[in-house]
Amino acid sequence: MKKHAYTNKLIKEKSPYLLQHAHNPVNWYPWGDEPFRIAKEKNIPVLISIGYATCHWCHVMERESFEDAVLASVLNKSFVSIKVDREERPDVDSIYMQAVQALGQQGGWPLNVFLTPDGVPFYGGTYFPPERRHNLPSFLDVLQFLINTWENEQDKVTKQTKALVDYIRQSSTREQTTADLDDLSFDGEDKAFELFENHYDKLNHGFQFQPQNKFPPCMGLSLLLRHHHRTGNSNARVMTENTLKAMKFGGIYDQIGGGLSRYSTDYKWLVPHFEKMLYDNALFATALIETYQVTGKKEFSDFANDLLYYIDRDMTSKEGAFYSAEDADSEGVEGKFYVWTKEEIEKILGRKTASVAIPFYNVTEKGNFEGKNILYLTRGPETVAKEIGMNPNDFNKELQTAREKLLAVRSRRIRPLIDDKILTSWNSLMISAMAKTGRVLEDPERIEKAAKAMKFLLDQLRTVDGKMLRRYRDGEARYDGYLFDYSATAVACLELYETTYDAYYIQTARELMELVVKNFSSESGAFYETTIDAEKLLVRQISGYDGVEPSGNSNAALAFLKLSAYLIDPELTKKAENIFLSFSDELMEYGLNSAFMLQALHLYLGGLKEVAIIGKKNDSATKSFLTTIRKGFFPNSVFAFSYDDEIEKNARIIPLLEGRELHQGKVVAYVCHQGTCLPPVQTSEELVKLLSYE
Repeated sequence: MKKHAYTNKLIKEKSPYLLQHAHNPVNWYPWGDEPFRIAKEKNIPVLISIGYATCHWCHVMERESFEDAVLASVLNKSFVSIKVDREERPDVDSIYMQAVQALGQQGGWPLNVFLTPDGVPFYGGTYFPPERRHNLPSFLDVLQFLINTWENEQDKVTKQTKALVDYIRQSSTREQTTADLDDLSFDGEDKAFELFENHYDKLNHGFQFQPQNKFPPCMGLSLLLRHHHRTGNSNARVMTENTLKAMKFGGIYDQIGGGLSRYSTDYKWLVPHFEKMLYDNALFATALIETYQVTGKKEFSDFANDLLYYIDRDMTSKEGAFYSAEDADSEGVEGKFYVWTKEEIEKILGRKTASVAIPFYNVTEKGNFEGKNILYLTRGPETVAKEIGMNPNDFNKELQTAREKLLAVRSRRIRPLIDDKILTSWNSLMISAMAKTGRVLEDPERIEKAAKAMKFLLDQLRTVDGKMLRRYRDGEARYDGYLFDYSATAVACLELYETTYDAYYIQTARELMELVVKNFSSESGAFYETTIDAEKLLVRQISGYDGVEPSGNSNAALAFLKLSAYLIDPELTKKAENIFLSFSDELMEYGLNSAFMLQALHLYLGGLKEVAIIGKKNDSATKSFLTTIRKGFFPNSVFAFSYDDEIEKNARIIPLLEGRELHQGKVVAYVCHQGTCLPPVQTSEELVKLLSYE
């Protein structure tokens, strides 16, 4: 067993990120009352350093600064130092991220913020180098400056803390809106489409919103599909298809093992930041399978399956839940696990197979990343087969062999760290993606995997009184769930219902959203991020921002709308309306930051259609109906289903099924729209006609 020169109080934590720092010479504390009490007793400032286990620059700063004995001695003498895993405590992270952004800096991780002993920020930044470079002060310079300021210029500290707290409180809370329902329209969606269109990269695809990096815009792509469905605008569909293919074929996607990296460092989707996040892959899978629904092009369902095989193989626990992330680094080097030399590939594959893989994956002697090759695609297998004069079937067999051999060899390399903590909200995003994929492709194994993961969440992360917890790892479930945890789990339950038609999932979603109303409500109509009895921080935040993941309020709006249809409860529709009204300015003017909430608003504005189907077991007509609603793209509809001999039982939970019955002994669909029920229909063709836009 390795002996360590230092061990601090992080050693008792479960977070992989905190455990990474447990043997730093810095006297780290986990977040809690103790470090702030000590800071008050000593009258010294607090450093709160926030990151996550698979964060590349967090590793860099640890090696350069937090493992340095000289820097550690300065921190230990003049500061109380706290480490926070942002994925366990997004509430803490969000507050102090706002503080750094208020100081005019771009947010990111590692996030290093200096606080008074009362937890009020007065200075901060992200990565600080060990020596001054690129106009950045060294970390030691920063510490010495702050020590001097704290000891000799308290008036500056007081002035700064007041300004930052005022900003955080102003930007984190919402007043009761003066908007009304007439202010909600498709204008917001139309403006968002225009912004996507104006920023579309016609050469490399995707959207150029930042100077260099390209992040996967998957929530925006799902919104564009809905815009295409409503308006018939072909460019919305084309931009979506091209962007999904550009990401799937680029270096941002792991061509050998599957899975999408967090972002590309260039416009071409070639050089990724190699870490893989569960939420990115869930949203990517969702956009892929929805594009398959819209276009019928099998390549998109194949892409979704390829991605989900990666999740099955590398990111699923033995209990069936999903891990959080994979690191970018292995052996201290970013991307080392993923790149190849031409010589390596030739040696592993042999002449014949290498002659297929090398042109297909664009492998060169020089390489495209620090002398090695990130594998990527520029043309399909048919094209490359023709170029090298090979039969397409033989080419595809060799290509499959190449991928299997390279994956086998790569699996023997020292692999990046997997952050194996299980987060409720991120698991729910993946459950939704898997349930939808399994439903559309009528894949029972995929559906079973989604249901198994949900069972884990409800068994291990739900308390006896029905509350959700945030994180599970190493046998421990901990931290009160946030709004996102509750509402994303409810949405995943609703996806599982439409996949399995098990009324248990409707009941569970209902119970979760009742707790949201009870514990997260605000006077503004939107919902707080934390429960009413949560730890008191500087501010109790409200957010509708759909950044790299959808917001809790966006998921809540979607869950309320769907539940209102199943439960025939207009009060739930009002709760969704209140969320939309609370964020109406953002939705109507700059929907790029609200792409998931705009999807929920699309469902609302389109006039939600409530569909109840009653069928017979072992009946071909019933199967035809179910296949139609599973495979089709109906973003304005909610579907309930029951066999005729189970109606009474199911209707007790799902009022939408009440009073429904077979029509002359045959399968039938009942469609209601904006308070009016249309004549029942008995063919899937008639149903599709009723569900399409007029």
